[in-house]
Amino acid sequence: MSEPLLTVSNLEVGFTTDDGLLRAVDGISFEVQAGQTVGLVGESGCGKSVTAFSLTRLLPQPSGQILGGSIRLLGRELVSLPLNEMAKLRGESISMIFQEPMAALNPVQTIGRQLGEIYALHHTCSPPEALQRSVAMLKKVGIPSPEIRLTEHPHQLSGGMRQRVMIAMALALKPALLVADEPTTALDVTVQAQILDLISDLQHEMKMGVLLITHDLGVIAQTCDEVVVMYAGRIVERAPVQELFANPRHAYTRGLLSSIPRLDGTPKTRLPTIEGTVPALSEMPVGCRFCMRNGATPDSPTLFTRPEYKEVTPGHWLELCPRCCT
Repeated sequence: MSEPLLTVSNLEVGFTTDDGLLRAVDGISFEVQAGQTVGLVGESGCGKSVTAFSLTRLLPQPSGQILGGSIRLLGRELVSLPLNEMAKLRGESISMIFQEPMAALNPVQTIGRQLGEIYALHHTCSPPEALQRSVAMLKKVGIPSPEIRLTEHPHQLSGGMRQRVMIAMALALKPALLVADEPTTALDVTVQAQILDLISDLQHEMKMGVLLITHDLGVIAQTCDEVVVMYAGRIVERAPVQELFANPRHAYTRGLLSSIPRLDGTPKTRLPTIEGTVPALSEMPVGCRFCMRNGATPDSPTLFTRPEYKEVTPGHWLELCPRCCT
């Protein structure tokens, strides 16, 4: 296999707070190949979006910081890259679809101004050229009457239209890697399917890698080649999508899968849930972070020694806690 498009190794990310430095991402490692879709899944607060912002070097400043590890994109180290060089890579080599388009788009500027700015900054093209490219990009993402839409502001578009504009902005320069942070949040099921199909079609056309962040395991099963399961800032399991759904090895992964509604389930019964809550960042144990929700007592040895992260079968990685893993 060729060298991965993206290689993340032992990445650690923290935030300076009134309670001191808190680690939101604690030593994670994964890869994305060119043309591959990798899904990043887990509960809210597990570190998915922080990971995405770390890859693009867009962590909130001055509190957010990469504490250690490596992020290599196309063989180039991003962690130590000067910010002016990183700014050149955003859009051209790595791009991001943000979670909420209404918050990501500037409400007082037209769609044309925001989309055209990308071409102006990266290609120093003339305004007429930027307009022409913007119209072509909106057509590519399926927006009707693109010339009219370019004159409108974000609030004049529907949620699905705004998301398509975000996709157009992210893919305008044909990046090698797309980071999609919950691109279908708050969209109805029909529009969600359209957006996922659009990303998939453009991915195949541009031969780019995709890191898809979502809560929806149905979306993962439909679109991804590999799945990375995060819990409390760590990766607990990583495997090809068919292997993960057929043979989940970590108790947290099994809990997530069991909570999915099933057509063969008993009607009008409660869905299974994972008992307990994710511990606060200031209260994370040194060892396995899921053990307390999996029946461990406060003096359990698994809480005091970090489990080994190991490849248990080809392509199937696991945080090997003796209590949580089968």
